[in-house]
Amino acid sequence: MSPQRRALDDPAEWLNRAKSNLQRARADIRLPGVYLEDLCFDAQQAAEKAIKAVLLHLEVRFRHVHDLGQLLTLIQEQGESLPARVKEAPRLTRFAVEARHPGLAEPVSREEYERATEIAEAVIKWAEARIQGKPQLPRNPRG
Repeated sequence: MSPQRRALDDPAEWLNRAKSNLQRARADIRLPGVYLEDLCFDAQQAAEKAIKAVLLHLEVRFRHVHDLGQLLTLIQEQGESLPARVKEAPRLTRFAVEARHPGLAEPVSREEYERATEIAEAVIKWAEARIQGKPQLPRNPRG
């Protein structure tokens, strides 16, 4: 059953989509013939949509870009601080375009894939906590 769809400007719907991308990034690794580059694209999309959910929550206008550093800067310009793990999100920007097209980037390693999904998960958790007004507890980045 799919989550209930909401309006384009609803942060909850952006978070739903972010979680969907992260689930796809994790689930598809078991399928034969799946490229890690494609799964990293889903991890990047998960982080991007979670960041955009926070921007919508803060009522900050943004361009529809894939540059996670640019999007996080918009949040910081609002006086928001970012957890260390969320500050790593710009590392995923390279998976938005180059890594999903043949020959534009080096193949993604299993370690890079795992790191990408860990970062995406951290961004989603931060975004949920930020939108729900809960303080983000520090956590072991590898735990």
